[in-house]
Amino acid sequence: MARRTVQVAAFVFAGVFALIVAAPSAQAPAAPERRTTPKSTAKWAAPRTPWGDPDLQGTWNNGTITPLERPRGAGEKELLTKDEEQEVNEQSDTRAAVENRPRNAAQDVELAYDQVWWDRGKSIGRTSLIVDPKDGRLPPLTPQGEKLMAERAAARAGRGAFDSWTDRPLQERCILYHGVPPLPTGYNNNYEITQAPGVVAIFHEEIHEVRIIPLDGRPHAGSSIQQWMGDSRGRWEGDTLVVETTNFRPDATFRFPADPATLRVIERFRRVAPDAIDYQFTVENPTFYSSPWTATLPMRPGEGLIYEYACHEGNYAIVHVLQGHRAEEKRAEEAAQKQGVTPR
Repeated sequence: MARRTVQVAAFVFAGVFALIVAAPSAQAPAAPERRTTPKSTAKWAAPRTPWGDPDLQGTWNNGTITPLERPRGAGEKELLTKDEEQEVNEQSDTRAAVENRPRNAAQDVELAYDQVWWDRGKSIGRTSLIVDPKDGRLPPLTPQGEKLMAERAAARAGRGAFDSWTDRPLQERCILYHGVPPLPTGYNNNYEITQAPGVVAIFHEEIHEVRIIPLDGRPHAGSSIQQWMGDSRGRWEGDTLVVETTNFRPDATFRFPADPATLRVIERFRRVAPDAIDYQFTVENPTFYSSPWTATLPMRPGEGLIYEYACHEGNYAIVHVLQGHRAEEKRAEEAAQKQGVTPR
């Protein structure tokens, strides 16, 4: 997709320059090179901003077809062979092509758009994004996590999912799409990183959220202040930007089960080549999971510029979704009346 640059800095930094002072950098030993991260060039040095911080700025894309969790059928297999990697990429590139679409109308609708609309990215050569635990899967749930998951499933299966616009998913309401950490989806996996002394801003393409990350050592906001993308604080460890995020809203952790009271996400951004950022994140969520888990999600330069994603709450889709369900309820009521049954 063609993209137009969104000038994040103009509105992000106007009110923060006077309040934020850049934190001093401290050099840390470089992480050992491994295949799960983008390869760095031996003679290449990370660029610096005019004020001396590592320069992460630009438009980046984290789209990939590598799943978060390793498929159970893969066993202990961590890496794909080159042939396997090529095969899964080819399958993804032709999955929704006209010649491969199912004849069954219901299956065709389930497949959604034609191939031209998808921008999933390529495999990163792994069987999962999760690198810890070693089995490539989310850790076992705690007893409390199992209870909360059962409650969530019961709520999704209940009658209230279409009672009001507030019952609809945040993505459908144009409030939040990728969240933190930003897991990839079928398209619009672009992020624009902008820096100024003492602050980093990350603009999300889909539903156009902007994360403001102070670097001046200030404490997190009070736990009563909960935000859609949490409350982020950053620091430099050598050439790595480390970002800790807490204080999530309860309904903003839809990508994986989480308790916002105990959820903490630690992200690490490191420029390892002109065309690569090694991005890793660790999720600490002791209410739900028996141990923390870590994933790797390399970022590559975006193709072109970012166009505005003009999504806003109150869009026609919400109206139509609710109208459609009201129509279904009316049909069910009429059918029940014909059979002499009082609908619930």
